[in-house]
Amino acid sequence: MSKPANDTMTRSCIDCAAGACDGKTGGYPGFCVSAESSPEFNALKEESVRLYAENEEDRRISAAAAAVEYENYCKMTRVEEICEFAKKIGARRLGIATCVGLLSEARTAAKIFRHKGFEVTGIACKAGTVLKSDVGLDPAFEELGPHICNPVLQAKVLNERKTDLNIVIGLCVGHDSLFYKYSDALCTTLVTKDRVLGHNPAAALYQADSYYSKLLK
Repeated sequence: MSKPANDTMTRSCIDCAAGACDGKTGGYPGFCVSAESSPEFNALKEESVRLYAENEEDRRISAAAAAVEYENYCKMTRVEEICEFAKKIGARRLGIATCVGLLSEARTAAKIFRHKGFEVTGIACKAGTVLKSDVGLDPAFEELGPHICNPVLQAKVLNERKTDLNIVIGLCVGHDSLFYKYSDALCTTLVTKDRVLGHNPAAALYQADSYYSKLLK
């Protein structure tokens, strides 16, 4: 894959080290979308503000997220924050979409959520035991097992169970994308799968200049 030219046409927030979106600390970099304030960007910003103000669901979710952050900043773990968020949006029934490889963690999460007063239901990625050959996948993929992960089924089952908030625990890259796509309920992620790093994918980012420098070669 060719590398993009390092110019203002390709640079964006992910290339910024200032972290000063208000322009007060160190100023804006030359490619900052906040600083350039193009008509197109301003239109998008105004639309987003309007949605927070006029869309009841967006306003409610944003307010709940902000309250959880404000009240528990650096005090609560993510599983605790999910409980607080669920309470603030009035979620009663929680759905867990889990990888079969993290069923132990999913059971522990369910135990915590139930202890906090929620009704909890869940479905594992291999439920239904659909063969990879049934959906036309490359036979070589069966070396890791004959059955597909089925995030579409996971979403549809939780839709049928009328969950208020769905929680992803360790779905594979791409499978999580399909689950989010087909879920009727709002989603959040408790565990992000990384088989190599003990489900802590940020570790590769922390060590990209040393142990995981191969990622930049």
